[in-house]
Amino acid sequence: MASRITLVLALLVASASAFVPTNDFRSGFAGQKQVSHQSRVGRGIVGPVMGGKEAALRTRIASVANTRKITEAMRLVAAAKVRRSQQAVLATRPFSETLQSVFSGLISRLGNEAVDLPLLDSREVKKVTLVVLSGDRGLCGGYNSFIIKKSQARITELEAQGVAVDVVTVGKKVSGHYRRRADTVNVVGTYDMGQAPSAQEANTISEMLLSSYLAGETDCVEVMYTQFVSLIASNPSVRTMLPLSPSGIEAEGDEVFQLTTDKGEFAVTKDSKGPADAADFPKDMIFEQDPLQILNAILPLYINGQILRMLQESVASELAARMQAMQAASDNAKSLQTDLSREYNRARQAAVTQQIMEIVAGASAANE
Repeated sequence: MASRITLVLALLVASASAFVPTNDFRSGFAGQKQVSHQSRVGRGIVGPVMGGKEAALRTRIASVANTRKITEAMRLVAAAKVRRSQQAVLATRPFSETLQSVFSGLISRLGNEAVDLPLLDSREVKKVTLVVLSGDRGLCGGYNSFIIKKSQARITELEAQGVAVDVVTVGKKVSGHYRRRADTVNVVGTYDMGQAPSAQEANTISEMLLSSYLAGETDCVEVMYTQFVSLIASNPSVRTMLPLSPSGIEAEGDEVFQLTTDKGEFAVTKDSKGPADAADFPKDMIFEQDPLQILNAILPLYINGQILRMLQESVASELAARMQAMQAASDNAKSLQTDLSREYNRARQAAVTQQIMEIVAGASAANE
């Protein structure tokens, strides 16, 4: 009887490590040779034999840990790209302010004269060109699906009013969506969004829209984009680009949301500026060209700048949505890893207890 008690105590001491939670699951990787119970006993190591369930749990825990590393890395990459996109917005701000100031000054100089510019003429709307901006990639929550649903709702609304709709898609996700519906939606242009929109890309889109409007192929141009507000909020907006309104350009302010850090966490600050002051042209200033010709040359530049700004806003919104999606994925992976670790440790404990009971039963049977 004493020898049996001594044997049980020795087994309990030798297998005590099986009851201690551990995060080292490298021995459970696929392809690693499992050590048999007999060989471990022969080397003086006594422990539970890993069954299929325990090995599967270790593999799952390692897989979840690797997934968490990937999602966390993607979140940090998205944060770096958001900062870069917002710096690009700030870099274009002086040009936009100067353009707005010159435009306001020329309008004031003309006074009550009738301004005859094609881009300012409103006409009966029979056809609308809807420009829809989405992302090129997924893994950003509901960002792409939300803007696609908003565009579909706008198309349905316009068609219900008897207005024909042409669609220009910017971004692979929305382009793929409407490509599959080519029989019901007339897509007249397709462009990629990219992660760093350039002035050249914006100029390509604006030139196509301007030529279509000036040729009378469309009566109104609307742009549907996502305005960056914060890390957890974005505002899908519809903006009428053509025809332009002089009062709208003169009174347009500027608002930029910047990604910063606060006590080790990501935060957003807002920087707002009012409309640019009108340029003060002296009364005796002689223009080499007629002010109307100057205005006619400025307006395409203004449209190009606004298109670029909306592209940058959409990219920042997409990256912020990706940050949130990857943060949620990392949190879920951490929770799942904790639950799997507990289940694994319970399984190890059950295996050790079962083996101890079998050895004690065998020793009792031998003594009898």
